[in-house]
Amino acid sequence: MDQREMKERTKQFSLRVMKLVSVLPVTPVGRAIGNQLVRSGTSVGANYRSACRGRSKAEFIAKLGIVEEEADESAFWMELIMEDGLMKKELVEGLYREAQELTAITAASRISASRNRQSGIANRQSTIGNRKSPINNQEPK
Repeated sequence: MDQREMKERTKQFSLRVMKLVSVLPVTPVGRAIGNQLVRSGTSVGANYRSACRGRSKAEFIAKLGIVEEEADESAFWMELIMEDGLMKKELVEGLYREAQELTAITAASRISASRNRQSGIANRQSTIGNRKSPINNQEPK
């Protein structure tokens, strides 16, 4: 899956979360969980887009970590919705699976990007051990 497809997938996830929240019961619990879910669910797409615009590999990795956390948090709120019976399980399960998949995808991407970053650092040549003088490029006496 490329960046464009992932952007679209996370946006669709956000839209589906918004629809789910709009049909939650209008009770104190429904509103509280709905508010939390709409925040975390819409944050998935917003933070993925932000990650794609990262100014460095480190920033990209950090933002992917946020996407992973928000997708996982969204799954948590959906678990509460299903387990408390706020909505029928069948109505939430598909979106819940998508939250789990997005969590897994971003976790794998973050780990992969971290490994690539570390291997890039490890492969750089250090000039500290270079015994030639930077001034005249000769061995010290």
